[in-house]
Amino acid sequence: MALKNVSLVTEFILVGLTDQPELQIPLFLLFLMIYLITEFGNLILIILIVLNSHLHTPMYFFLFNLSCIDFCYSSVIIPKMLMNFILKRNLISYVGCMTQLYFFCFFVISECHLLTVMAYDRYMAICNPLLYNTAMSPKICSYLILGSYCMGITDAMIHTGFILRLTFCDKNTINHYFCDMRPLLQLSCTSTYGNEIEIFIVVGKNVIIPTVVIFISYGFILSNILHIKSTEGRFKTFSTCSSHILAVSLFFGSAAFMYLKSSSAGSMDDEKVSSIFYNIVVPMMNPLIYSLRNKDVKNALNKTLTKRIFRSET
Repeated sequence: MALKNVSLVTEFILVGLTDQPELQIPLFLLFLMIYLITEFGNLILIILIVLNSHLHTPMYFFLFNLSCIDFCYSSVIIPKMLMNFILKRNLISYVGCMTQLYFFCFFVISECHLLTVMAYDRYMAICNPLLYNTAMSPKICSYLILGSYCMGITDAMIHTGFILRLTFCDKNTINHYFCDMRPLLQLSCTSTYGNEIEIFIVVGKNVIIPTVVIFISYGFILSNILHIKSTEGRFKTFSTCSSHILAVSLFFGSAAFMYLKSSSAGSMDDEKVSSIFYNIVVPMMNPLIYSLRNKDVKNALNKTLTKRIFRSET
C-alpha cells in the first residue's frame, strides 16, 4: 500500500553539535556568550538608529533592517542549540521543527537579498553621488526592503512546502543542532529527488544572483577608488567596502558550501561547522563590522549616553 502524504513522526531528536561530554559545558558557555553579544549588539544598533535623526539615511535604514533580521534570526537557532548542551535528549515537535525551518529560511534568504541591496547602496553612494538622493529615495528604499522580505517569504514557503510533502516513517534523529533541510532529507522514507532539485535551484538563485550583483557593484566601486587621487580618500572609501565584502564572503561562502552540493558529498559534521558561520558568527559580527567601527554610530552612542546621564543627574 502506498504511503500517505502525511508524517508518521510526531517529534524529532536533535543530535546537536557534538556528543563529547567534556565539551558540553564549555560550548554551552561559548554559544551563550555569542548569543548575548549578538542580541545586545543588534538591539543597541536598532535603538541608536531610531533615536538619532542624523542616522535616518538609506545606509542606516538598511542597517536597521539587517539588525532586526539578525536579532530574530539568532533567536530562531541558538536557544534550541543551547538546549543540546544541557539535555540528554533535545526533542522538538514535528510542527515546531517545520516552524523553525520556515523562519530560518525566511531570515537567511531575506539577509541574502538585503546584503545585495546594501552593496547597491554603496555603489550608488560612491560611483553616482549626484544621483544618490534620487536613486535611493525613501520610497525606493522601502521597495527594496519589501522586495527582500518578499523573496524571503516566498522561498521559505517553497522550501518548507517541499519538506512537508515528505513522509517520515520511523527515523526521527536529526544529525544537526536545528531543523535544516539536508538532515531532514536523510530521514525521509520517500523519494527526495524533487527536494534535491528544488534546493539546488532556489538556493542557487539566492546565492549566485546576489553574489554576482555584489561583485559587479564592488567591481565598479574598486574602479572608482583607483581613480581617487587622495591616498586618504582611497583608504577611507576602501575601508568601508572591505568590511561588507568580508561579511558577504563569509555568509555566502558558507551557505554555498552547505547547500550547493549533492547530499552525499562531505560529512554532516563538516556541514554543521559551515552552518555555524552564517547562522551564528555572521549575526554577531554584523554590528561590529558595519556599525561599531563607524564614526557616525560611535558619535550617536556617545550623544545618546550623554543625554541619558545628563537627564538622570538633573
